[in-house]
Amino acid sequence: MNQVQFLSLLLALSVALNIAITAGLLAHRSGASMPNALLTGAGAAASSLGVYFAALAAYK
Repeated sequence: MNQVQFLSLLLALSVALNIAITAGLLAHRSGASMPNALLTGAGAAASSLGVYFAALAAYK
């Protein structure tokens, strides 16, 4: 793994973390309980990473 690949992976993880936190906070503020908000955030993060890795696989 070269430096560009490593940095792009870190960027993808950072974006996924930001999406997860935003989705979890939004769900919690909308009235969801904390466990449901955490699951919502985790699902959003997994979806965004899935899209990133699917695009990466299609590019190769």
